[in-house]
Amino acid sequence: MENHSMATATPENKDSFATSGNADDKQSKAFVNDNEKGGIKTMPFILLNEICEKLAMVGFSKNMVNYLTQQLHMPLTKAANTVTNFNGTSSLTPLLGAFIADSYAGKFWTITVSTAIYLAGMIVLTLSAALPQLRPPPCAGDQVCQEANGSQMAVLYLSLLFAALGSGGIRPCVAAFGAEQFVEEDPTQPKKTWVFFNWYYFALGVSILLASTVLVYIQDNVGWSWGLGIPTLAMALSIIVFLIGYPLYRNLDPAGSPHTRVLQVSVAAFRKRKIPSISDPKFLYVNEELDASISTDGLLHHTKQLKFLDKAAIVTEEDSLKSSEKPNFWRLNTVHRVEELKSILRMLPIWAAGILFATSNAQQNTFSLQQANTMERHLTKSFVIPSASMSVFGMLSVLITIVLYDRLLVRVARRITGLERGINFLQRMAIGFFIAIIATMVAGFVEVKRKHAASASGLIDSPESTIPISVFWLVPQYSLHGIAEAFMVIGHLEFFYNQAPESMRSTATALFWTSISAGDYTSTLLVTLVHKYSDWLPNRNLNKGKLEYFYWLLTLLQALNIVYYLICAKFYTFKPLSHKTEHVEGVELTTQV
Repeated sequence: MENHSMATATPENKDSFATSGNADDKQSKAFVNDNEKGGIKTMPFILLNEICEKLAMVGFSKNMVNYLTQQLHMPLTKAANTVTNFNGTSSLTPLLGAFIADSYAGKFWTITVSTAIYLAGMIVLTLSAALPQLRPPPCAGDQVCQEANGSQMAVLYLSLLFAALGSGGIRPCVAAFGAEQFVEEDPTQPKKTWVFFNWYYFALGVSILLASTVLVYIQDNVGWSWGLGIPTLAMALSIIVFLIGYPLYRNLDPAGSPHTRVLQVSVAAFRKRKIPSISDPKFLYVNEELDASISTDGLLHHTKQLKFLDKAAIVTEEDSLKSSEKPNFWRLNTVHRVEELKSILRMLPIWAAGILFATSNAQQNTFSLQQANTMERHLTKSFVIPSASMSVFGMLSVLITIVLYDRLLVRVARRITGLERGINFLQRMAIGFFIAIIATMVAGFVEVKRKHAASASGLIDSPESTIPISVFWLVPQYSLHGIAEAFMVIGHLEFFYNQAPESMRSTATALFWTSISAGDYTSTLLVTLVHKYSDWLPNRNLNKGKLEYFYWLLTLLQALNIVYYLICAKFYTFKPLSHKTEHVEGVELTTQV
């Protein structure tokens, strides 16, 4: 059996050394120029793009149930499922956007084009709200409302499709593109990126806060055409601002399709499945030069898990490997490429744990909003709090928790754990999972309180009447969900970015969004099944339902989920990276991944 443990190029004469020196000099200049780009000065341009996307998305989705039930006259369960299906699709399309960014277009152009697609969707959506012929006629009192016809629904779904496709390019790329603007001195202790993720999510929180208050108020009190037109204009502005920042960005070229590499490793391992395994990983194929473009942070070490994939890195006589030639990747791959696939597979159990968290969180935009519609919402005699604005308490909790976490909790935890970030992302996620269980359980008890008030006032059979119970009873569940989100969601996002192979970071960020997508679709499935086989979730009169049972069902599922998560976290193997030191014309570059 042949073995090629390393492939290197060696200069053969003085001229070769001179050429190498000139190349190093150019590389040094390129390195210095590259470091002049990026950094904190790029953040206004990058974050503004994401803020506008969130302003548009949240400005509609937070109040979408009201739009669908009040403007298009959809039944409640159909409207709730439409919301979760739209959110789910918007969180699924990032897989496509990540593939395009990582393989062909790069993150900058993917973000730019996707924002333009999103803008087209917002324009269509605004027109559907502004033009009377694109929605059914209004109805009043006990009049039977006419549902939107096929053509009107087609316009709605077209706008949602454009929005979902646009989100697919923005969501997986903006966070990764922003993190790439910072050069870490030590990639194993990424101080700048975890601070960036905290403040990235803080900026999103501010945009969601604006959408949940100002935009929702405009939609409910001024009109939907204005309420959707404003974020449409903001989206157009964001494209201009993002393009203006182009000279400042660190743009990393795509390093080829990571999906192709994953497939190649799988095929190579399958083709060599009958070959005996190698006990010593030193005999597996390594080629630093071949992997240079996909391992700037360092080569991935061999790990003991998923050993059957190691067969893709075993050199056989059939491979006919020569030092001057690239191997046939459908037969032979480097250890680094094998470990890329292993890294993704190891992340999947942690990815799956986020699904039920997203399912629980999805109820804040559907049934919690319907609860608020039935409760006393007057802040003064003339000012009524829009039901969709109740989510402001969740977002305030997110923002406050992020600030306290970054300025207080990290410093306290650092003294205990010795970690620069206080606690690692797996511990942060566990805290979020636990708080989410409490939030959903509390929501069930609040629903019991709401129905008791309706019964005491004789309003059980009056779904349109206002129940004499303050809408602020919903604050605890919104706030607890917000605190849980600040821990779990940011930890989840950081986990994917940190543990993914460097050439797959857009894809890894897309995985974060697909867990939310799966959670939304799980919510649709649960709502459909519960509505079909029980009387817990009625279409027209929430007072006659048993929404609290639905909340407690979610509580039970989340309790089982956290047990599953803790087991996965206990046995999770962190991404192992090599130590690499190189000297470039007086500049020492140390990478320890």
